Amino acid sequence: MNFDYNTTRNELILAEYGRNVQNMVKYICELPDLEERNKYAQAVIDLMGFLNPHLRDVADFKHKLWDHLHIISGYKIDVDSPYPKPTPEMALVKPAHIGYPQQRIKYKHYGKTVEVMIERAIAVEEPERRAALVQGIANFMKMAYVTWNKDSVADETILKNLSELSGGLLQLEENINLNKVEFRPPVNRTSTNTNRGRNNNNNNNKGRQNNNNNNNNRPRSSNPNPKQRH
Repeated sequence: MNFDYNTTRNELILAEYGRNVQNMVKYICELPDLEERNKYAQAVIDLMGFLNPHLRDVADFKHKLWDHLHIISGYKIDVDSPYPKPTPEMALVKPAHIGYPQQRIKYKHYGKTVEVMIERAIAVEEPERRAALVQGIANFMKMAYVTWNKDSVADETILKNLSELSGGLLQLEENINLNKVEFRPPVNRTSTNTNRGRNNNNNNNKGRQNNNNNNNNRPRSSNPNPKQRH
């Protein structure tokens, strides 16, 4: 008896669509009628989109599916595609290298965005608008500091860092407090639920003790047999 193993089958070209889709594409390639090939190709395109719903969020969703159809067929399928047909040479073209930004950040917990905002605020000439920008930047710096360092921070530290990053050009007005930001460690839900269960058990035990005490304190009937007729 011969068993059909994956190791003896043809290699999957695009594994995310599965072997059945690849077999259907192969079947379409062998159909002699163009109109029939187009009809089955559209059905396979719909199936491919159903199998990979995450592609719906990708730009040119249908275009990508048609390209994959041609790739699965080994660029041999002859159908009327609504998009230009890809070629094997296009698959060999590598995208241009995206260089990693080599920018030095003085305080990494504030990020590059804070430095850019400070540069923009320095360029503002209107006093009121500039003061509002400085206030917002300082509040953001405090939030970023607490998020990164997992600890509370004094306003003096933020003001000192703001002055250093701006070269002393940005200062907050006196008697202005930054937004209150505190680090709150995550609550251990497991221990909380356990304590709740213990509290419930303690309450149940207290209720049972109260019931027992009430029963003991009830006056007993002088007649030992209440059902006995006189």
